[in-house]
Order: sequence, then C-alpha cells, then structure tokens
Amino acid sequence: MKAIIDWQQKKYQVDFSKPTDISISMVSGSANPNAFHIPSPRFEPIQVGDFIGSVALGSGANCENLFINAHGNGTHTECIGHITKERISINQSLKQFHFVAQVITLEPVQLADGNRVVLANGVEEQLADGIEALIIRTLPNTEAKLVQTYSGQNPTYIEPKLATLIANKGIHHLLIDLPSVDPEEDAGAMLAHKAFWQCPNAPRTEATISEMVYVPNSIADGTYFLNLQIASLETDASPAKPLLYHLELPD
Repeated sequence: MKAIIDWQQKKYQVDFSKPTDISISMVSGSANPNAFHIPSPRFEPIQVGDFIGSVALGSGANCENLFINAHGNGTHTECIGHITKERISINQSLKQFHFVAQVITLEPVQLADGNRVVLANGVEEQLADGIEALIIRTLPNTEAKLVQTYSGQNPTYIEPKLATLIANKGIHHLLIDLPSVDPEEDAGAMLAHKAFWQCPNAPRTEATISEMVYVPNSIADGTYFLNLQIASLETDASPAKPLLYHLELPD
C-alpha cells in the first residue's frame, strides 16, 4: 500500500508495506532494557480455579497476566501527566498518530562531574523546518541498547536547554534512545521534562516524549513519516511502537 503525503509544498510517496520498527520488543524476564530499578516484566498464565491459561500446561487457550511498568521496561510514550498533580493520561493527550519526523544523531559530552549529557549546541542548525517529531539517536549506537541495564548507572540525559529548543521549534513529539530525558537522580527536579512540556507556565498537553527507542544504524539521518502507536491506557505512559517510513519523491 502506498500513499502520497503533501508536505512543505512537495508531494512525497510513502510505502506502508515497508516500515522500520524503532521500538524494543518486550519479553517476560530480564532480557529487556531496565531503568530506575523497576522490576523486569512478567508474563504469567492466569489461574482461575482449575483453569491455567497455558496450552503447554493442558489448557485449550493461552491467557496471560502481564506485569509491566512502561517507564522502566522498554520503549514507551509518556504525556505531561508524568509530572503533574492532575491526572492526565497518554490516551487523552495523544490524539493524532502520524507525523513528519526527523532523525538526527548526536554524540553526548562528558562533563567534569562525569555525567554524559546531550547538549543543545549545534542542534538548531540541523533541524528541518516544519517537522512535528524529532528522533534523537545517541552515540555509541549498538544493539546493547536492546538489553541495557541502566539502573544505578547514571545514564546519559539531555540538557534542559535542548528540551527548550525543541519545544520552541514547535516540535510536539520527542523520541530518544535513552531511559529518560532527565538524570537518573535529580531530587525530583525533572528539568528537561518540564522544559519540553513548558510546564507549568504554558503546558503543552498534546506533546509527548518517547524513551528507550532503538534506531538501527541502517536508518540514515533525515526526514521520515512516523506512525506512533500506543495502547489506549488511562495512565501517564504506555508501551509504544513507533514505526518509520521513508519519504520518497514519486517517480
């Protein structure tokens, strides 16, 4: 299936049969990325009386309970409700799911205190006009990110100045391959989250942050068509499945 996308006064072709999934698949157990000391996900057959939801154990059907925490177990999309007293859900916030997005690759800088930070320096010059979503791939970019244990490791984060820049450019959806835009330990400051959502002064309730994506090296920097998928959950974050499609000029 192919479609024509009209963007920036040009018409681009999108082949929906050729997506690139930049989510990390979630499995039961420890073979997942892990952050903030959140327990690993568990998928377990339900047991009700004599019924056990497992064909392998003799039942007629598989039926599992899923024990997960979106923020620490893999690719997820979160809304401003992540940092507000008011209960705002990702299902309320994300109402559109297709965007023109840009992939950029940035190398974190190690500060004098040992922290690794993605800085705003030089980013504005790289941003295309009119993009609705920004996908940041950080270096080094290896498949270790698929199972990385971030808990207790003080992982890389972005400086609030970069979050402010992205918000001021009118970009509503930020996707990164880090466990958080903020430091693992910041005494609850959440400065980059607040800067991106412009909270509390001018809250961007429709904006989202997706964390722990994985952008393969086979995906070049540039503009793409993004389909950002979530579950319809009335909580601040959901496991997510962002899909990228090449934007091509028609023949």
